[in-house]
Amino acid sequence: MTTQRDKGTITINDIARMSGVSKKTVSRVINKSPSVGANTRKQIEKIIEETGFIPNPQAQALAFRRSFLIALVYDNPSPQYIANIQRGVLKALEGTRFQLVLRPCDRAELNYHDKILSFVQQHNPFGLIFVPSMSEDIELSRKLKERNCHFVRIASVDLTDPAHQIKTADAEGAKLAARHLAQLGHTKVAHIHGPELFQSTHERRDGFKAGLAEFGLSLAPELTIEGAYTFDSGVKCATTLLHGKERPTAIFTGNDEMAVGVYVAARKAGLRIPQDLSVVGFDDTPIVSRIWPPMTSVRFPIRDLGFDVATLLIDSDKMPPAQQRTVPQIVELDLIIRESTTAPVSEIR
Repeated sequence: MTTQRDKGTITINDIARMSGVSKKTVSRVINKSPSVGANTRKQIEKIIEETGFIPNPQAQALAFRRSFLIALVYDNPSPQYIANIQRGVLKALEGTRFQLVLRPCDRAELNYHDKILSFVQQHNPFGLIFVPSMSEDIELSRKLKERNCHFVRIASVDLTDPAHQIKTADAEGAKLAARHLAQLGHTKVAHIHGPELFQSTHERRDGFKAGLAEFGLSLAPELTIEGAYTFDSGVKCATTLLHGKERPTAIFTGNDEMAVGVYVAARKAGLRIPQDLSVVGFDDTPIVSRIWPPMTSVRFPIRDLGFDVATLLIDSDKMPPAQQRTVPQIVELDLIIRESTTAPVSEIR
């Protein structure tokens, strides 16, 4: 046996020759088939390790009649959300043959369905991961199923095909934020929510309203304003709220990006956080513990969610229908209380 050749030029035929077995047997070991004896498997794996042989993904794709690409499909305007989902997915793909590709979309484009279907036809991915609001597009899901395309979805509501969904308890997380502010004594509470297109917008807003109602409070229409899940929209919406007739003593935002925008608007208005204005975000992204004061936020385990949804995609493809879940996997949220919330000044006095 020789290992003098460039590792990049070693082929599966070389491994078969060095091992004294057929190329088919080597292929079975590479693809973790249980039909190879333990001693033979060990011998082949040792030679693969010593030679540094790397299987050709294109050849594997041809053998399986499917590529090993996993596409993360999104139109989410929050870059921090996408970055954390991506990191979680990549963690799940470590040590596997799968590779991640990003496929941003714009649901406002009339032909965006055609673009995704064209992508699927051209690249024949192993599967797709959809995050909100892409995951909530029922018509797109129907078209993909017609083409036998494998996909999983993250959503805050129940969708069809629960075996291939992870559900996030957005409404319950928002309730925690409302209860916290109500217990501190806030009655003039504002909410900057996300785009109406996102189901998470409705879940978080409805959950926040329900949490306030438990304390006999309501969310005034003039203190409810639509943002875009972006920093700039947070600044703009908070500026409007803070210069209105009824200035709120607390603001709950639909995500942390907008909440950081609230910080900027408050500073420009000469207000202190939390003495003059309490702020609660949603997602608990790394930025909330790096700004001053550190922000209270609903913890949404985005990176873990990315790991779990990628694992679900890989595992559900191997699981027979009879063993698949009949209800979606649910991710619970909790509230992380930091220094951006306190009792309103009137209560302190």
